[in-house]
Amino acid sequence: LRLVPVPVGSLLSSYGWYILLAAVAIYLLVQKISQGLAARPSRQSGAADAAVEPDVVVRRQEALAAARLRMQEELNAQAERYKEKQRQLEEEKRRQKIAMWESMQEGKSYKGNMKLNQQEVESGASTSSAVPKSKPNKKPLRGGGYNPLSGEGGGTCSWRPGRRGP
Repeated sequence: LRLVPVPVGSLLSSYGWYILLAAVAIYLLVQKISQGLAARPSRQSGAADAAVEPDVVVRRQEALAAARLRMQEELNAQAERYKEKQRQLEEEKRRQKIAMWESMQEGKSYKGNMKLNQQEVESGASTSSAVPKSKPNKKPLRGGGYNPLSGEGGGTCSWRPGRRGP
């Protein structure tokens, strides 16, 4: 027994502060873990609550089923609206193709007729107070006499052919 205190004393004198800091860190870590476990609801207590009050579980499941049914009905209504819109678009395209075919059979310009039909559809859909917008008069970007191949009026840059030969 007399031999034990000497190595323990030398160990404490060499590493005493490190041992003390490690012990404090371990203590704080244990406290933190125990608080986390106490705050977390245990699975056994949840199972006990469900066993005690089955009517709460049944009401929750019924509410969930009702919410799912409501969401499914909304989704079905959206799908129906989309299908109706697609059907109307297809019908409009079919009418335009028929009108184009008839105008081609009569020998008229089918593209011009198609543009007229689109304008009629737009004017019928819009209100009578809408005034068609006219394009503003725009100046051309370059003058009328500009020709890049003539070499005139182009400014300082001009193209010259390269030297012939090696």
